[in-house]
Amino acid sequence: MARSEARVSTDRPHRYAKQLASHLGRRSQTSWDEEKGEGGIVFQNGTGTLTATDGALLLAIDTDAGNLDLLEDVVGRHLVRFGTKDELVVEWHRDNGEPGSVQRKPEEDPA
Repeated sequence: MARSEARVSTDRPHRYAKQLASHLGRRSQTSWDEEKGEGGIVFQNGTGTLTATDGALLLAIDTDAGNLDLLEDVVGRHLVRFGTKDELVVEWHRDNGEPGSVQRKPEEDPA
C-alpha cells in the first residue's frame, strides 16, 4: 500500500470535513464523528481519513501506488470546490518521497 497525506490550512476544518464526508458518501462508504473530529472514507480502491485539528484539516489516503493520483484528485478537487471562498489549497505528500498532486482554485482568465 502507498500513502499520501495533505495538511489543508483552514479556520473551518470540521465544517469542510463533514461536508466532504457527506458528499463522498454518495459513492463511497464514509463516516464522520463531530465530537472526535475524525472520519473515514472507504473507496472501491483504497481508504482515506479526515482529521480536523486546530487550524487545519488533515487528509490521508492509503491505496495501491497506481491509484494515488486518482484518489488525491477526487478528495482534493471536491474540497477545493467546497472551499472556493477560502481559496483552499490541497498539496499531497507521498510516503515514498515523491511529490503528490496539488489542487487549488483555478486561475481566472483576465478578459
